[in-house]
Amino acid sequence: MAFSNPSLLSSSCSVYSRLNPLLFSTKRRRRISLSRSHFIRFRSSHFSTVAGMGDSGVFTSPEVAKSFDFTAEERIYKWWESQGYFKPNFERGSDTFVIPMPPPNVTGSLHMGHAMFVTLEDIMVRYHRMKGRPTLWLPGTDHAGIATQLVVERMLAAEGIKRVDLGREEFTKRVWEWKEKYGGTITNQIKRLGASCDWTRERFTLDTQLSRAVVEAFVKLHEKGLIYQGSYMVNWSPNLQTAVSDLEVEYSEEPGALYHIKYRVAGGSRDDFLTIATTRPETLFGDTAVAVHPEDERYSKYIGQQAIVPMTYGRHVPIISDKYVDKDFGTGVLKISPGHDHNDYLLARKLGLPILNVMNKDGTLNEIAGLYRFSGLDRFEARKKLWSELEETGLAVKKVAHTLRVPRSQRGGEIIEPLVSKQWFVTMEPLAEKALQAVEKGELTIMPERFEKIYNHWLSNIKDWCISRQLWWGHRIPVWYIVGKDCEEDYIVASCTDEALEKARQKYGQNVEIYQDPDVLDTWFSSALWPFSTLGWPDVSAKDFKEFYPTSVLETGHDILFFWVARMVMMGIEFTGKVPFSNIYLHGLIRDSQGRKMSKTLGNVIDPLDTIKEYGTDALRFSLSLGTPGQDLNLSTERLNSNKAFTNKLWNAGKFVLQNLPPQSDLSACKAMQEFKFDTEESLFKLPLPECWVVSKLHMLIDAVTASYDKFFFGDVAREIYDFFWADFADWYIEASKSRLYQSGGDSTASVAQAVLLYVFENILKLLHPFMPFVTEELWQSLPNREEALIVSAWPVTSLPRQTDSIKKFENLQALTRAIRNARAEYSVEPARRISASIVANSDVIQYISKEREVLALLSRLDLLNVSFTQSPPGDANQSVHLVASEGLEAYLPLADMVDISSEVERISKRLAKMQTEYDGLMARLSSPSFVEKAPEDIVRGVQEKAAEAEEKLTLTRNRLSFLQSTAMVSN
Repeated sequence: MAFSNPSLLSSSCSVYSRLNPLLFSTKRRRRISLSRSHFIRFRSSHFSTVAGMGDSGVFTSPEVAKSFDFTAEERIYKWWESQGYFKPNFERGSDTFVIPMPPPNVTGSLHMGHAMFVTLEDIMVRYHRMKGRPTLWLPGTDHAGIATQLVVERMLAAEGIKRVDLGREEFTKRVWEWKEKYGGTITNQIKRLGASCDWTRERFTLDTQLSRAVVEAFVKLHEKGLIYQGSYMVNWSPNLQTAVSDLEVEYSEEPGALYHIKYRVAGGSRDDFLTIATTRPETLFGDTAVAVHPEDERYSKYIGQQAIVPMTYGRHVPIISDKYVDKDFGTGVLKISPGHDHNDYLLARKLGLPILNVMNKDGTLNEIAGLYRFSGLDRFEARKKLWSELEETGLAVKKVAHTLRVPRSQRGGEIIEPLVSKQWFVTMEPLAEKALQAVEKGELTIMPERFEKIYNHWLSNIKDWCISRQLWWGHRIPVWYIVGKDCEEDYIVASCTDEALEKARQKYGQNVEIYQDPDVLDTWFSSALWPFSTLGWPDVSAKDFKEFYPTSVLETGHDILFFWVARMVMMGIEFTGKVPFSNIYLHGLIRDSQGRKMSKTLGNVIDPLDTIKEYGTDALRFSLSLGTPGQDLNLSTERLNSNKAFTNKLWNAGKFVLQNLPPQSDLSACKAMQEFKFDTEESLFKLPLPECWVVSKLHMLIDAVTASYDKFFFGDVAREIYDFFWADFADWYIEASKSRLYQSGGDSTASVAQAVLLYVFENILKLLHPFMPFVTEELWQSLPNREEALIVSAWPVTSLPRQTDSIKKFENLQALTRAIRNARAEYSVEPARRISASIVANSDVIQYISKEREVLALLSRLDLLNVSFTQSPPGDANQSVHLVASEGLEAYLPLADMVDISSEVERISKRLAKMQTEYDGLMARLSSPSFVEKAPEDIVRGVQEKAAEAEEKLTLTRNRLSFLQSTAMVSN
């Protein structure tokens, strides 16, 4: 759609007449325009407006602004919030729609992952709010134990202060001070994305209420025997001095080495030894066995004998066989170090092997390695020293380059050490069983469906959950020990110190002394309670809990399906007896335009806030919404630019609609426009063809979009609205409406176009609002008769009438228009030149096409006075360009009307000669044996394809030249 120059929009139609001298008769309807001040006064007198429009300065009309100002987004957002629109409203219904926001880390700064979940969740929330459902999007932040403690420790380190120097109480106080000062950053950034959360209900995982829920959950699980303490293999962070979850371990491909070491066979000759290949030789001090595959003939004679661990003064370990060993990896011999490898640990427990830990919690080797002079050395220094001594003793075979899959701490970046440590665990199997049944019974739906298999596989093979962390920031484990007693045997679980002391006195006497476990709970433990702890649990009588639990949808990234989502399902069923949400919607990762993961190393990170400044929030949201559930999305500046253009197109459409509404003085026109209704077949069928077509298409769009919204097909919704607005409304109907607005035919002709423009545009704004909330609200507020804000307006009614026959008829008109436009382009007709046309069809087609001759003339740039409609070809058909628009609909365009035939013959003759030269050159290459036989196959094929294309163009151009020449002869 090409919008008119703004300076022309306020001028009389005489200007338009001068631009189009052959299009309309001399008697014309004055072009409609109105100033901003007149429009506002008129609306004040005759239309009701929503509170906040008038003199508040919140909104700006397209009539006075060239384009949508992105700086208005924050003003609009604050206005929404001040009006209370983000809170649940029970006036229009009682069927609640609830989304618990995945709580971002309090240390976080906005990235595209946040932008993705905010966009998708806000789309859901705004849609259901407009549907009249009491809608709650509950926001909050996570205390992020490791991340937050690390940030504050670094801040203190810059001041020369260590955490241990402050003590636990003072350090925790400092963290709270940091949180109060910086913790709101991520919240404010999320608001910038347009998140319509109920911020009056914002939660923090260390809030008093949520902390109470955490203690209650721990106590209840312990009472059921599902929490226990024991020494097991964990991911250990030597720098942070804590166990970390699997989610907090990131694996990277890094260059390393594979060390080949001789393990002599006890009692054998010097030739009896096994060569072991390992990436971590320093752990050999913890070896408790050497394993080979039972079917590996190379080593079968050694099974059951003893191997001597190098550098241990002759310590013997058994040589065993197990199918776990990969005989094709390395040498096919495996050293078993159960204290320092997850797989070795499991094998040792299966076979009853002893477990030796040779490492301190700071990553240095301990006293066991000290027996062999390595105590106190850092693990990597010990590796170097050990290899050097192995070389000196002749036990080092070789060291070869090898790519390692290195586990690193997500927070600190250091290499994680598998370590056996005493921790608190949750027994997961009985909890997982109920979570599996929820999906099996249909109580829980996972989207996309393929993730059900992954969910089921993980829960079916679940391991116990290590929930303790050796940190100071977080929920302190509600366990107290008895001074002088064994920690593992004598401890008290209670909700607070007073209760613990009372229990201890009852069991151990009045003089008993207790102390609390120093560890805190894994951050994911409190997050697992998020859907119900945020609503008041364990107080099941809390108003919010009764009204909003269970929730409706949990939306998040597919990468935390196990670590968070599945745990919420398990905990929700365990503590409330209900699945915490009905649907799980999983989105993918945001990647760059080349499909690469965004990283600082690659320099391809796209900052959401920078993007918003350049393209606007709406363009960013729309770009992110176009993905498919569970699939990664490639984000490019091209896509952002395209959707920024979409925002501008909407704005210009709003400008056009507003500037063509009735002027304030024309009360009868205003009344006539308002009297049009489009919700019955009778009213729809009375509309002229273009109006009936666009309203029918709109009604079909409403049904399709609503169905896609309900199925969570947001990418389909975005594309369907985009296509209708751009391809149908802007490119076709707005252009067609100009024939009603700018020509004679009476006020009724203009009124129907005005009514349809307003009706279709306001419904487009409604459908699009969940995706692009800011520009749609701004435009909505500029339209007349706005009784409420768009954010809380009613969703369009579905199942409205549509006339398929009118759609087919208008599609015929479109096909005819396109055919004429293509012919004009092919013959390089000047854009301003009006040409004659003979439209040939049967009587039925001519009847409806001829009624819209002014639309056809406007859209095809025809000379309205020289357009004829007949049932047979015209007399000058052999001197005309013949077009077949569709079956039974043709057009003849007199060639002399479009071009100067003699000049065109000369131009095409020169072009044909040039094309022939290029074609001859290609054929010469292909006829050369040296080229065909020696050139690469793809090069030869490319030349062949170019030659075939050139030949086709030559044929077309010759035919066109022949046609022109024959026409010139007839004319002469």
